[in-house]
Amino acid sequence: MKILVTGTEGYLGSLLAPELLRRGHTVLAVDTGYYKAGWLYNGTDTTALTLNKDLRQITAQDLEGVEAVVHMAELSNDPLGQLLPNITYDINHAGSIRLAKLAKAAGVTRFVYMSSCSVYGVGGADFVDETSEVNPQTAYAECKVLVERDLREMADDTFTPTYLRNATAFGASPRMRFDIVLNNLSGLARTTGEIRMTSDGTPWRPLVHALDIGQAIIEVLEAPREAVHNEAFNVGSTQQNYRVREIAEIVAEAFPGCKLSFGENGADNRSYRVNFDKIHAALPNFRCAWDARRGAQQLAALFERIDLQASDFESRGYTRLKQLEYLLRTEQIDHDFYWRPTPVPQPVLEGRGA
Repeated sequence: MKILVTGTEGYLGSLLAPELLRRGHTVLAVDTGYYKAGWLYNGTDTTALTLNKDLRQITAQDLEGVEAVVHMAELSNDPLGQLLPNITYDINHAGSIRLAKLAKAAGVTRFVYMSSCSVYGVGGADFVDETSEVNPQTAYAECKVLVERDLREMADDTFTPTYLRNATAFGASPRMRFDIVLNNLSGLARTTGEIRMTSDGTPWRPLVHALDIGQAIIEVLEAPREAVHNEAFNVGSTQQNYRVREIAEIVAEAFPGCKLSFGENGADNRSYRVNFDKIHAALPNFRCAWDARRGAQQLAALFERIDLQASDFESRGYTRLKQLEYLLRTEQIDHDFYWRPTPVPQPVLEGRGA
């Protein structure tokens, strides 16, 4: 199968594309390159041929011969969405639907969209599932809801969209992210020997390893059409709903000598527990091979192997907001987040006249 994958130089895409190649698929990778600086370790023996292109500039010609699209190239950080909501809507909503329309017109039959469990927002005491009302709290989550809505209207006998509502990701990736909860706490534990929680850690979070998300994508691509047509799936395991304080405790255990403390307030109102039964019923070969404890141990071993230092952990390359603020400040991207030419100053060589 020829598959166009957007965001292949990101945290998830850098793991997914090589696995698709190993399974015999042809991969056309697309990435705009915002996060090229974030290469933590050499974690793969193969990479896909990558088209260095903004999501909003993909053309019909780019989709020739493509049978499936896996779309994950969106602005992916809630604080960024709140800081620049108009850009988030332009890329995450309008850009995603433009790509889907181009794909459908080009004869692409499957469109796998990376949604998020953040669409549930503030949950109650009960578990939420795919039939629950969505309650997005950020521009990022609201765009996920809007894209799902618009893709549903496009579904027909020739075009099968599927929406993967991923739990909060964690785990090692060559294109590492330290701005997601378990990875962030692991980086703090390694580089400071201390985790200081500013909140009481009571909110619930569902977690899923990056490799398990990749497995879910592959299962959707290879599943019978009727099993995934116009369906939303929560991606994760019901057993992996954790309070944030539990995540902190698990991470502290993986880093011997790490000190752990909690605050008294519950500042983050995003709290929800998620039921993941549907994906396991529809895709019986899918299972989560990782849990938080194994993921924290993986990161502890990796950080020891590469001798992770505070300068690495704090580098802008591994935090989406820091990197994009840097590109804006240095005017390498404009305020619409398109790349700008960066003239390179040329020194004047003495003694060489005209």
